[in-house]
Amino acid sequence: MGLTVAVVALALTDRGMDLFQISLLFGVYSLTTMTMELPFGGLADSIGRKPVFLTAVVASLMSLAFFLSTSNFYVLALSFAFIGFGRALRSGTLDAWFVETFKATAPNVDIQPALAKAQWANAIGLAIGAVLGGLLPDVFGALAESSGFSIYDVSYAASFGVMLGVFVFTMLAIVEEPRSKSPGALKQGFANVPLVIKDAGLLALKHPALSILLAALAFFLMATNPVEVIWPTHAKPMLDESYANSVIGIVTATYFFSIAFGATLSPHVSRLFNRRHAMSLAATFICLAGIQIALALQGNIVGFVMVFILYSVFLGISETPASSILHRCVDDQQRSTMLSLRSLIQQLGAALGLVLVGAVAEVYSTPIAWMISAAFLFMAAILTLVLANRLATEADH
Repeated sequence: MGLTVAVVALALTDRGMDLFQISLLFGVYSLTTMTMELPFGGLADSIGRKPVFLTAVVASLMSLAFFLSTSNFYVLALSFAFIGFGRALRSGTLDAWFVETFKATAPNVDIQPALAKAQWANAIGLAIGAVLGGLLPDVFGALAESSGFSIYDVSYAASFGVMLGVFVFTMLAIVEEPRSKSPGALKQGFANVPLVIKDAGLLALKHPALSILLAALAFFLMATNPVEVIWPTHAKPMLDESYANSVIGIVTATYFFSIAFGATLSPHVSRLFNRRHAMSLAATFICLAGIQIALALQGNIVGFVMVFILYSVFLGISETPASSILHRCVDDQQRSTMLSLRSLIQQLGAALGLVLVGAVAEVYSTPIAWMISAAFLFMAAILTLVLANRLATEADH
């Protein structure tokens, strides 16, 4: 995914899209993901994680093919819909497979360090892809243009090749106890979706701690997603045109490396708070709010990158405490569905944040929009402190 994430906003601009159209395309992605998130999380619980994940890879390949084939807004919207479709299929599949396999192998071992390592591996893969994704247009862009393509098509073509590799690797490397794949089982999987969704909703409602956590994560994404999406268009004018894409790719990679570093710090931060994950999460949200305001005040590329790196480290620290609380609240039968519910809530928060911050940025400026959206992080911190109090009360009982 990293090969395209560094250049997607720039590639869309190069295809003639304005900021409003770019926001609409990301909206199509979010809407598709939100619509399909829970049904396919439930399907993974019913028919198996591996086949659903492989279908997600196929959807990603189709998305890349549509993107490479067009500069038309409506076909690009179809490409973004397939990204959302793939994301909905992917979320809560191999994550659940990993947690269940880990728990079966080491039932009495704390999973948080293992989740931190998985998060680290995820970030490292994105980082390597981001460096290449930014470098390829500057190195091979002239060749692509002489052949009638956009310079950013090089990164998308490379991503297509790597995604084929992911498909083959998953087929060979992921071992899952086979579940019934008869047409009847598939039909039953879809038939069970409404019941699975109802059970997930009831579990969230009956478990106040889970409801508070999901609300806090929605506010967290409302604040941070607009920074993650918009920053390349904000930073590029600070750079020389001849090497801007490569620098954006390197900064994107540094962002993922910093998230990976933050993920490795997360267990140590948790120990500082005596493994009270909600308290460490609240402290992280408060720090992120301050850093986001500082990021908005940076006027040159050196200061911007330094603060952005610190911001990314704290994003990495925030991931595993939230996951640890979530996994503590659910059992294996509903784990995929609850991971999908979490993803759905986060997508909703991210989409709302992008629309609100995009509107403010259009009227005023991106820095002002980022400073205003930092208020959502303070709201997330307040909710997480409430969560910490509730979890402490439950532990006492």
